[in-house]
Amino acid sequence: MNRRDAVKLVIRTGGVVLGGSAVAGALGGCASSRRGGPGKIGEPIPNDPSVARAPASTQPWELSDPAPTSESAPSVASIRGVISRSKWARGRPRPWLADPMNGVRRITVHHDGMNPFTNSSWGGAAHRIEAIRNSHTRKGWADIGYHYVVDPAGRVWQARPLELQGAHVRSANPHNLGICVLGNFERQRPTSAAVRSLEDLIASEMHRLRIPLSEVRTHQEFAATACPGRSLQAKMNSTRSRGGRLRRA
Repeated sequence: MNRRDAVKLVIRTGGVVLGGSAVAGALGGCASSRRGGPGKIGEPIPNDPSVARAPASTQPWELSDPAPTSESAPSVASIRGVISRSKWARGRPRPWLADPMNGVRRITVHHDGMNPFTNSSWGGAAHRIEAIRNSHTRKGWADIGYHYVVDPAGRVWQARPLELQGAHVRSANPHNLGICVLGNFERQRPTSAAVRSLEDLIASEMHRLRIPLSEVRTHQEFAATACPGRSLQAKMNSTRSRGGRLRRA
């Protein structure tokens, strides 16, 4: 996919995003700006502007049967209840700053690594995600670095379009789907609702995109980082172990 096609794709898939406000604490979390393979880094680009606010509505999250997708252009169409970008963010992705995904081969789990977060409201989660997106785009990135975000209530939010390579694991972003759970799990524990939704989302994407369990990892399994925090790392170790939810997926 060339850059012109990528721009058209984002316009077709609803790249317009809505509102939220900044959150206290260090922004940006554990995401990485490295594009492509090792040694290829995107150049800084000026910020994009903000517009409008997010509506305070809710939506259930549930899985539907996986639908076939092309390897080069996966989508969230087969997952019902994922909150679309149009419900939370304030700016369009800038696909000319990102490489195309060209197929998903692995999944990586993160925490946002900011101050602890326990707000279970729609608006609170939307504001937190928008603050992360703003931080990432101020660095000159194409968009928020992750493809999905899970909040403490167990809602799943669409983040960077799956057609675009993410920015979340330095030197290992190609073909890597990034999932971020809101919170700092060095300093708090993930809610049971967030863990259930994370497991269900990973299991669905493993099945839909034919990703083996061996390619479901956490950030610290790629690099010297605390991400996704000791508590969420323990949950990921358990769910991938014998008898765990993802081992049975």
